[in-house]
Amino acid sequence: MRTGRAMVMATLVSRVTGFGRVLALVAALGLGTRLMDAYTVANVTPNSIYELVMGGALASVIVPLLVRTAASGNTDGEMFAQRLLSLIVYALAAVVMVTIIAAPFLVDLYASGFSPEQRHTAVVFLRFFLPQVLFYGVSATLAAVLNARGRFVSPMWAPVANNLVVIAVALVFLVIGGTGRLESLTRAQMLLLSIGTSAGVAAQTLVLIMAGRRAGFRVRLRADPRGIGIRRIGVMAGWTVLSVIAAQAVFVVITDLASQAGPGVVSVYSNAYTLFQLPYAVIAVTIITGVLPMMSRSVANHDLPQVTADLSRSLRLSSVVLVPVAAGLVVLGPQLATVLFAHGNASPAAAHLTGSALAAYGPALVPFAGYQIMLRVFYALGDTRTPALISAGVSAVTILTCLTAARLTPGPDLVIAIAVCTAIAYATGLVVTAAVLRRRIGLLDGHRLLDAHTRMLAAAAVAGLAAVITVRALQPAVGTAWTGSVVTITLAATAGAGLYALGARGLRIAEFGELTAVMRTRDA
Repeated sequence: MRTGRAMVMATLVSRVTGFGRVLALVAALGLGTRLMDAYTVANVTPNSIYELVMGGALASVIVPLLVRTAASGNTDGEMFAQRLLSLIVYALAAVVMVTIIAAPFLVDLYASGFSPEQRHTAVVFLRFFLPQVLFYGVSATLAAVLNARGRFVSPMWAPVANNLVVIAVALVFLVIGGTGRLESLTRAQMLLLSIGTSAGVAAQTLVLIMAGRRAGFRVRLRADPRGIGIRRIGVMAGWTVLSVIAAQAVFVVITDLASQAGPGVVSVYSNAYTLFQLPYAVIAVTIITGVLPMMSRSVANHDLPQVTADLSRSLRLSSVVLVPVAAGLVVLGPQLATVLFAHGNASPAAAHLTGSALAAYGPALVPFAGYQIMLRVFYALGDTRTPALISAGVSAVTILTCLTAARLTPGPDLVIAIAVCTAIAYATGLVVTAAVLRRRIGLLDGHRLLDAHTRMLAAAAVAGLAAVITVRALQPAVGTAWTGSVVTITLAATAGAGLYALGARGLRIAEFGELTAVMRTRDA
């Protein structure tokens, strides 16, 4: 909690600039355009490849491993981290070379519905973007080293550099006459977008290298990365690969379905999901980042009651913010999308569809956050098998429901059905994970969690009802265009937030008082 405000601020600035990046790209490339779809598929593919090859292992294995290595005192921590970084650099460099050759196949895999011209553009973009895989690996490893040393804030500022570079690229694209039309894209404009986007990820890596040096860690590649227990890491990460493969299968299926649902649907889905992730990233990821090393130390000390206490507090503190935010997404999704995306080359119809999808994502927010937080307990316990199997099951539910929805909901509205399917899958994952975790560590403080969440839902229901009444009263007068949406959001959010705060105090939601007290208090 002492570092919580700094972490929230860093994450908030990172995500706000991230949305500035999204808005700048939408203004430059359009929303609901073939160019934006080609750029989106190419830009998210390196993330998917990185997650498939390395990301899951870094998130679930490396941080606990670095913490335990430092606690043992029997290993040179800096040497261990340098060898680990070297291993990751060598492995990901090989992956980059292979995937550059396989770029056409990757585009076909993710977007079989692209036209030949769209496919060619996506392939060119992708070959410039694939070096990002290496940058992501180096950045994540350095962030893990910093987290293991108790430096949580610096890694959260690093993405700001990436976002600012890409915002600048998008603005330059507009200044030199770029449009959202694929057929008018020049070679110079394509090079600007391609090189500039990857330069942003490189800038993020550079920030983390500098932060590592300030923390006393020297970035040095070792010719021989052996001596870090590669086989043990491989065994632990092996199960994580299964969960990542399952998650990537979901991404492939959803992206391919969206590419066949109509022009621009891929970018609509991507932007709606990105906006849905914002409150989770600001609140839950901040809590997860701080709690995972604490849980790992509690496990090392065989203190399971403390693990339960950390888990319960993490769930309650995240939900006290995410519950009203979820209600806000449901009520104000279309207005939020209009304000954020109805600019430049963006299509108003695509912005409205994005808002409808965002509203459908609202009910998934709290189950998704709770599910992700509980999975971290297994990682702290050194168990990657159980969360991998659970994640695979959740992915299977997502794929099956999305394929069913594609048959029942043809056309662009499929993106709304996909959001509903996601909510069903995450709710299933939350229930299953809680049941399995209870058998592993005993009681989960269930009565306290149920009581707190019931109070939060009651307060959010009253706040959401007030927001709905405000929206329906204002829309006939102010309209649904950009200005009217700003007015509606301002007044409805003010009414809802005020009633939630009053309800939280009236219902004696302790977590609300704790959170506001911490945010008000100055650190000593």
